[in-house]
Amino acid sequence: MKVKGLRWVIVSMVGLATVINYIDRNALAVMWPSIAEELNLGKDDYALILSFFMVAYAVGQSAFGKIFDSLGTRAGFVLSIVIWSASIALHAVAKSVTSFGIFRFTLGFGEAGNWPGATKSNAEWFPIRERAFAQGIFNSGASIGAVVSAPIIALLYVAIGWRTTFLVIAALGIIWVIPWIILYKASPGKHPWLTDEERQYILSGQKSSFLASEPVEDYAPGWFEMLRYRQSWAVIATRFFIDPVWWLFVSWLPIYLADRFGFDVKQIGLFAWVPYVGAAIGSLFGGWLAGFWLKKGWSVNRTRKIIISLGGAIMLPALILTAFAATPLIAVLLIAVILFGFQIAIGNIQTLPSDFFSGKSVGSLAGVSGTAAIVGTLITTWLVPVITVDSYVPFFVLGAILVPLAMLAVWVLSGEIKPITVKAKQETVLN
Repeated sequence: MKVKGLRWVIVSMVGLATVINYIDRNALAVMWPSIAEELNLGKDDYALILSFFMVAYAVGQSAFGKIFDSLGTRAGFVLSIVIWSASIALHAVAKSVTSFGIFRFTLGFGEAGNWPGATKSNAEWFPIRERAFAQGIFNSGASIGAVVSAPIIALLYVAIGWRTTFLVIAALGIIWVIPWIILYKASPGKHPWLTDEERQYILSGQKSSFLASEPVEDYAPGWFEMLRYRQSWAVIATRFFIDPVWWLFVSWLPIYLADRFGFDVKQIGLFAWVPYVGAAIGSLFGGWLAGFWLKKGWSVNRTRKIIISLGGAIMLPALILTAFAATPLIAVLLIAVILFGFQIAIGNIQTLPSDFFSGKSVGSLAGVSGTAAIVGTLITTWLVPVITVDSYVPFFVLGAILVPLAMLAVWVLSGEIKPITVKAKQETVLN
């Protein structure tokens, strides 16, 4: 049996896994006002529970980067999603900060695998020109998950309560594993369902010389050698600064709506999905724009830097304006603009590991940079309860400070965005 366009089926499956990922992780935030009231918990307790998730998520990013490089994409995703599905199911029996913290820790470790796994999968299944768009499809899964999670969780909560809701959404991940195992039989080089034409298109388009003026030799350094390159640190630093902006809203948007506008769970379900429509559009637009400019003959360096900067230019003024939003509708619409710009930028940032390296280094760098992203997010998570005692203005100002720092990291540290080769490595290694 041959399946035309199999690479798009693969990335759609990864995108669907991401939808489930976000439904699972957002459930606690959406239902928190009621959970907190029932168990007598506060905002500081929520921040502590979230910190358990973030610490595990940081560790899991690097760990799963190596796991995917060692076990392969097929087994890596199965392991990741089974861990996180079991963890979200256990939330149903949580009764305290400690139990929520433990289950949130294992949830974070499992969910972390989704990101280095997606980066590796896209590097395997897509030519260079299509990778940003494929990453955009994957990232749109996060946005769609955030869009559907608020109303779905709110409806389930009203119908069956918060404990049973956790059990129902846990089943989604286990169901996903079945078609994944059937579909992902091998990588493109050996997959029996892949047409010869598509196989040739994928494999020939993955060569570093594909967009270069002369042939170059791919380079896949080991984990520690990889960290000697400033290009690696460009990715790490950019993720450290920019990812917390996304997490400010993923983790705190329902709490913000409850604190700032007095929303209950039903009202959160009505409003909290709106910003992620902007995020989904930004994911696809940023990926499409990269492919369009590359096909027009733009270099990878010019394309990535301009699109990443465009995303930052959209985010910055919207963050400042949202600090002073007077109504919930204005607030969520401005946040939609923020997340639109974020997804334009992040899809191209997440392709940088495969722009610089090849082979097993791609998953490893994606994992390490993901860990850096969560370290940055942990810092902001601990700051939020402190800086939002009287107002949420500092919350948005914090995001506005992080954006230019991320843009600066791309422009200063990455140099020219192109494959690092064996021949050129002595010129690019940090001294």
